[in-house]
Amino acid sequence: MDNFISFQIHGGERHDGLLEAVSSFLSLLEGSSETNSSDLLSNLLPGIASLDNLHPLFVHFPIALLSAFFIVNLIAQIFKKEQLHTVASWLLYLGAFSAIFTVLAGFNAAESVEHGENVHDIMEHHEEVGVSILSLSLGLAAWRIKSGVLKNWLNSVFLLLSALLFGLVVQGADLGGLMVYKYGVAVHPAVAEPAALTTHTSETGVLSPSTQSAELPAPTTEAETEHHHHDHGHHHH
Repeated sequence: MDNFISFQIHGGERHDGLLEAVSSFLSLLEGSSETNSSDLLSNLLPGIASLDNLHPLFVHFPIALLSAFFIVNLIAQIFKKEQLHTVASWLLYLGAFSAIFTVLAGFNAAESVEHGENVHDIMEHHEEVGVSILSLSLGLAAWRIKSGVLKNWLNSVFLLLSALLFGLVVQGADLGGLMVYKYGVAVHPAVAEPAALTTHTSETGVLSPSTQSAELPAPTTEAETEHHHHDHGHHHH
């Protein structure tokens, strides 16, 4: 017997939006039952399956958690809310923990992702900022675990270091976005289908040869396609 699952939904005109959503989900399950286990990830999570490395999967966790830690901790300090201090502490712990995996995945990405000379210095700076975020977040987490919420002048030092951590998180995110969205690091260019090229028409309704050639990507030279790998050691400061 074939490994096949079929679902049908019966319903009237009411709740059409909900029925359509459920129907789409069940159709996905039907398709998954017909595929091999090796293709299951590609069907369920095609974005993750297409990743060259795991760095994009982890990077948003420390950004969100450590940014939230700084904001919540600052509010807790201003309004003297002990419960908010507790929330901020856990955000710091989770953010520091997620930063470990993010930095390790980042090192692996730097060694495996091809990039041009114009991106090399940016990637180096991004790595240094990432290591600084990891070191500072782990240090603040250890300090909070050992001493709790500080009440004396050391609390001001803790707040200043928290602000520094937040600034590093913003800078690291900016550098990462710069590499991806401006220079296209680890981005695979989409290839248009041949049929899709004939769907664009000019004002006369006919796609002229000059328009066709204008829409096609310009050929790249050998010098433009030259890449190198990140094959040097990492310096920890």
